[in-house]
Amino acid sequence: MSDSPPTTPVCYRHPDRETYVRCTRCDRPICPDCMRDASVGHQCPECVAEGRRSVRPTRTAFGGGAVGRRGYVTTALIALNVVMMLLSIASDRGGDSAAGGSGFGGLMGGSTPLTEWGAVIGLARFPDFSVHGVAEGEWYRLLTAMFLHYGVVHLLLNMWALWVLGRSLEATLGPLRFLGLYLVAGFGGNVAAYVFSASNAATAGASTAIFGMFAGIFVIMRRLGRDTSQVIPILVINLVFTFAVPGISIAGHLGGLVTGAAMALILAYAPRANRSLVQLAGGALIVVALTGLVLVRSAALLG
Repeated sequence: MSDSPPTTPVCYRHPDRETYVRCTRCDRPICPDCMRDASVGHQCPECVAEGRRSVRPTRTAFGGGAVGRRGYVTTALIALNVVMMLLSIASDRGGDSAAGGSGFGGLMGGSTPLTEWGAVIGLARFPDFSVHGVAEGEWYRLLTAMFLHYGVVHLLLNMWALWVLGRSLEATLGPLRFLGLYLVAGFGGNVAAYVFSASNAATAGASTAIFGMFAGIFVIMRRLGRDTSQVIPILVINLVFTFAVPGISIAGHLGGLVTGAAMALILAYAPRANRSLVQLAGGALIVVALTGLVLVRSAALLG
């Protein structure tokens, strides 16, 4: 009886292809089309996919996703503000929305139908004798106001700050936590403008959130043990402008600063155990407290 001839190995995914290369992980034969470079030798596509599933995604020091380094949220926020500015100019039908209004020598631009609809107003009677404001149930103003601006210069100043601060914070916190800080700070600044400003005063702009980001980056850098000496002078300069330039909402800026600091403290110092839950609960408590202030102010205006 003669021995049977040896069988030539074939690729497990392509049986018509002979090969002598085997996957270093599962030892199955693989052809050149199925080879995937590994630290030692080659692996088959299935083992490579299984290895990717078993690797934990990279997280930031505060539990956020590393995808924040790409700055997607910062870019999206800037794009949204620019789109709202274009819609605001379009709604004005040739008025002074782009420039020629009040502030910074008339370069800040004026109000438009869109800013009148979305700016923070406590309670005011409009030229058509209709009454509008947060006290009238228009709570949406506390959110929309942070995406509306009085003119192109107003927009550019805030978007430059958002671009500089936002990318750093988003990379450090992760996209979702950065977005949470931005929205909570902006909401807090608008609530402060509503509570502490005249009922008929209109307030709009991303600066409530921007001041929250200033506070946030200071807290985060301190938590990481980094030098904050470059942040303080910029913050002081912005505070000086807040008090020195007419037409700027002091309450809105300070409210955003305080709320942003509170949110950043929660994000930075939440214990590692149940960190995400603590961060979410802390942010929710801030929003609940701010909502309580809105209810108290509305009762006072309507009382």
